[in-house]
Amino acid sequence: MRADFHMHTHFSPDSEMLPEELVARCIEVGLDCIAVTDHNTIEGALEVKRIAPFMVIIGEEVGSAAGEITGLFLEEAIPRGLPPLETVQLIKAQGGLVSMPHPYDRFRRSVITPQGIDEALPYVDIVEIFNARNNLDADNRKAVELAEANGLLTSGVSDAHTPMELGRTYVEMPEFDGTPEGLKRSLAQGTIMARKMSPLIHAVTTFVKIKKRLKLSRRTP
Repeated sequence: MRADFHMHTHFSPDSEMLPEELVARCIEVGLDCIAVTDHNTIEGALEVKRIAPFMVIIGEEVGSAAGEITGLFLEEAIPRGLPPLETVQLIKAQGGLVSMPHPYDRFRRSVITPQGIDEALPYVDIVEIFNARNNLDADNRKAVELAEANGLLTSGVSDAHTPMELGRTYVEMPEFDGTPEGLKRSLAQGTIMARKMSPLIHAVTTFVKIKKRLKLSRRTP
């Protein structure tokens, strides 16, 4: 199966991708399993799961006090702004998996700090060793080193905020039973199919973020 464990819908402040658009594009490019990981909410994931004819994992890219941490297989949203240790403990309390998103991307202000990595590391299951939106290969290589040094599972993700990004990067892996433990067993046998996006894609999401903020400010009395 083809799996992608990091993507966003219009429930994120930097995406306008509708759940229907996401599902249609996943079908078009042959993605069989996805995790929808909107910023600080699971609403987009729940909506995609409701309409998708393929496996959808409820995820959230949580803005902890020290940077972003992804929870997979969630039943409830994790509050933003908590210390990394508390964030990962809340993910685990739901039976979820902890994924470390783009841990060394030097161009993202939301990236987790080195101290945050140290705090969360005992609870981490997966490290994104290839994020299609990372501009520098060196940042992905540092993620590889982190995973190898700590015996952690690895993934490659699109981090898609637009339909055109879906299907460019994914993990080809055996089918699994839809459980966290099943995913871990399957991911251990996976192969990352990796294609970087142009750095210009960040301009698109920045524009969307500004556009949404302006629209919100006009609505606010």
